[in-house]
Amino acid sequence: MLTFLAVAQVLIVVGLTSLVLMHSGRDAGMGGMGFTPASQGGTHIVERNLTRVTVVLTVLFFANSIALFHYLKG
Repeated sequence: MLTFLAVAQVLIVVGLTSLVLMHSGRDAGMGGMGFTPASQGGTHIVERNLTRVTVVLTVLFFANSIALFHYLKG
């Protein structure tokens, strides 16, 4: 069980790091100046889905961290 939790933790961390790096900053490019061209209408959906997946992986990270703590403690 410990091996499964440890491998899962590594995979979650790699995925979470990748997702966080994919997010664009608030001041990135034209979006930081308040300019949003009409051609970028579809990017909002992609960003919203990226945020959702990031939140899910964050919850899995915390749950797995707690499970690892309890498994190693006991």
